[in-house]
Amino acid sequence: MTMNFHARSNREMYTGRQADPGWVELIGSHVKLTGARAADIGCGGGIYTAALSLLGAESVVGIDFSAAMLEGASAACAKLTNVQFQQGNALALGLPDASLDVVLERALIHHLTKEELADCCREAYRILAPGGTLIVQDRTPQDSLIEGSTEHVRGYFFEKFPKLIAKETGRRHESSAVVQALEAGGFSAVQELPLWETRRRFERFDQFAADIRKRTGRTILHELSDEELVQLTDYIRERTGCEDEQPIEDKDRWTVWIARKH
Repeated sequence: MTMNFHARSNREMYTGRQADPGWVELIGSHVKLTGARAADIGCGGGIYTAALSLLGAESVVGIDFSAAMLEGASAACAKLTNVQFQQGNALALGLPDASLDVVLERALIHHLTKEELADCCREAYRILAPGGTLIVQDRTPQDSLIEGSTEHVRGYFFEKFPKLIAKETGRRHESSAVVQALEAGGFSAVQELPLWETRRRFERFDQFAADIRKRTGRTILHELSDEELVQLTDYIRERTGCEDEQPIEDKDRWTVWIARKH
């Protein structure tokens, strides 16, 4: 049941929301974006492409391998005149050498093997100008398996269905491997930062349950059947003690690596 990123029916899977203010604050406080030439690699629905623009980037190019995702992103960012999108591969972007000041790779590297991760870092280094910054954001295995709670409902996915653990951790890179790949790619002064990012706030638990059952923006949930998704939302309701009319905040734990090209 793995999600098909190229299916046109999924073109709005990663649109329809804005970047969390906590993400905006973290990136804005560590990376100079005012007047920057930026790229969002693996841009999906363009949520963070738009955020880079709103943080002051002079221009932003969003790149994704999926034409369907780019269709949704283009529609979502239609009012941003300094944003453009193009199809491409994180290992061969087709962008000129030293042409960018900031590159973002959010929720990208878990799609890459260890060897591809190193190639991805080298490609990002190539397109960055001297003094440029690469932002990598993803979950480590440790981030993914933090216990479930009202602050981290994602943890209940793996508590209820332990069969998901191997799938989840198998696609995540240890932080040490990410740092090693960045340094091998030529980057220095790698900074590692934890981030709790609010994905979405729901006014009612039943709205959250409906979102889970639609698998909105959650590729790991494509490993579960419709019946198992019902079991999962019932389990989260029981473990959190939430009634249908109670609000719930859907937060995720991430690791952010910020690397500089000197």
